[in-house]
Amino acid sequence: MTAQNPALHKQQEVTPLDLVPLEQEAGVLAALLLNQGIITEKQLNYALRVRKKIATPQTMLDTLIELGYVERDQVKESLRNSQINIRLGDLLVELGYLTDADLRQALGLQKDSGGKKRIGEILIEGGFIEERRLLETLSYQLGFPVVTIDFGKLDKVLANLIPHNVCKELCLLPIEKDGDNIVVAFGDPLDQQALQTAERLLGKNFKPAITSKSTVLEALSALEQTSAQAYVAADENTIIGIINTILDDAIDENASDIHIEPMDNRLRIRFRRDGVMQHYKDFPRSMAPQLSTRIKVLGQADIAEKRRHQDARILFKSRKHGVNLDLRVSIFVTIYGEKIVLRLLSNKASLLDIKEIGMAPRMLENFIYNAVETPTGVVIITGPTGSGKTSTLYSCINFVNDIHTSIITAEDPVEIVLDGVCQCSINPKIGVTFEETLRHIVRQDPDIIVLGEVRDKFSAETAIEAALTGHKVFTTFHTEDSIGALTRLLTMQVEPFLIASTITCIVAQRLMRRICPACAEPYTPSPLDLSRMFVTSKDIAGAKFKQGRGCKACRFSGYKGRVGIFETLIMNENLSEAILLGKSSLEIRKLSIETAGLVTLFEDGLVKAAQGQVSVKEIITDLPKLGKPRPLSELHRILGVNE
Repeated sequence: MTAQNPALHKQQEVTPLDLVPLEQEAGVLAALLLNQGIITEKQLNYALRVRKKIATPQTMLDTLIELGYVERDQVKESLRNSQINIRLGDLLVELGYLTDADLRQALGLQKDSGGKKRIGEILIEGGFIEERRLLETLSYQLGFPVVTIDFGKLDKVLANLIPHNVCKELCLLPIEKDGDNIVVAFGDPLDQQALQTAERLLGKNFKPAITSKSTVLEALSALEQTSAQAYVAADENTIIGIINTILDDAIDENASDIHIEPMDNRLRIRFRRDGVMQHYKDFPRSMAPQLSTRIKVLGQADIAEKRRHQDARILFKSRKHGVNLDLRVSIFVTIYGEKIVLRLLSNKASLLDIKEIGMAPRMLENFIYNAVETPTGVVIITGPTGSGKTSTLYSCINFVNDIHTSIITAEDPVEIVLDGVCQCSINPKIGVTFEETLRHIVRQDPDIIVLGEVRDKFSAETAIEAALTGHKVFTTFHTEDSIGALTRLLTMQVEPFLIASTITCIVAQRLMRRICPACAEPYTPSPLDLSRMFVTSKDIAGAKFKQGRGCKACRFSGYKGRVGIFETLIMNENLSEAILLGKSSLEIRKLSIETAGLVTLFEDGLVKAAQGQVSVKEIITDLPKLGKPRPLSELHRILGVNE
């Protein structure tokens, strides 16, 4: 039977663009933007010249975006409004989602398979591209929308219009009505047999949409369970299993946090991995109260209270991985219900040795000999939330922990249990407050005191008083950089002479995503990159910058794991005098660089980027820039890094 639905012939009806030689050189997307008046011929000519001069190969589209001639959203809108006659692989290359080399390799694999698999399947199976990107590009090419299947709102009557065995075989599913049309989600929108079958069974009034094959199969599986009401009205055992699966998957992905978020039409689960939020899975919104209640039971929170925020703690043992998880639970009341965030503590990551935290050789040497091993004084580790302060703090404690040293801590909560260290976990519910604990710590005859965090003037003065009486104090702080920690102590009205006489060292740090070694490629900074870093090509001579292309190993992000970026301020007499004289933070920073060997966060990030560990883009956007950095050769000498 010949299909009559216009959607089946949309691609064949497209007339190829009449490209002039200039547009052929620039590519089909640039030609489309030119024909639609989004860019001018003058701009296109200039972009072509710029692209030829750039050392690192990039797409014409990236060049146009970098020059500010067009925005990516404009390109997407243009593609939606005019489907162009271009092969899928070529379109992926022009969009910058795929390299020419990867496309050639994928086409070779397709040829080896005898043409049995579509290029899209090969690209996903071979780890060349993320499935979401492929679906997005197919949407531009075919004009079909990309949809997500909401299990809670899935129209069961429509879903049963096509036999489930046919749906599984052809990977399609009717999901909802759009006016007089039935929206059908296709796992393979290029499968003509699937499109023709949908028209034969549903008539001409069906609207094709695109989704992933796994989403269609999961929806079909859920539908089969619906008859017994096992999916939507999940029993207690099902909820327990779902939570256990979420926690086990979070361990698999090395997530630091789990976000359970009720929304208007679904319950969204996201993981924070390498500092970045990533979507994990969606559930029907109807399951939110049951998941929330189960988590409250595990954390011994009030299950009847749904109007106020709550905190809890869960000790969970994973049978799959054989590890114990300490989960810090935060329950936050929103307009759609209770949002729950689970912070995973004591996960697979073990206690780091101080030599493994990521400091450069000479910086680490100065930190150990002039701060960690000194008998008295205050060592402050500062940075924003999620910057790795706790890991550095514990590595310091572990380094000084021996049979001859008495160490006592006040933490909220204790995150890693250390053998031989007296650790106290703050619990205001039973009267074990931070203030009360600090008063008793000094009576315990400690050599080293560890305060989880300096929160206010009282805790700052307690730390300083302990240092004045001959104790060593380690603590954390929340400031932008090391000089900012001094400024904040002064604004807490701590006397300058106390700061000058007790502070031994301030370490500022960040965690940045490590470039995935499996897909790292050489990268040459553009003129715009150089200007934003305040450097010239001469300043960074010998650098080996890299960027991640994206692969299966890093889930197509281009990053895998994280790298510590540090700024270590070792106090000396010049700095102490500057503090006493009330010098500005700018003057203190300049003096620190000249007399204390301070290497700023941005400079340390630049060195690590030049080694190919972190990306140029992230050091520009994520690290504070306070003036022009020193040349790379000088930074290598100061830090003891081999060029």
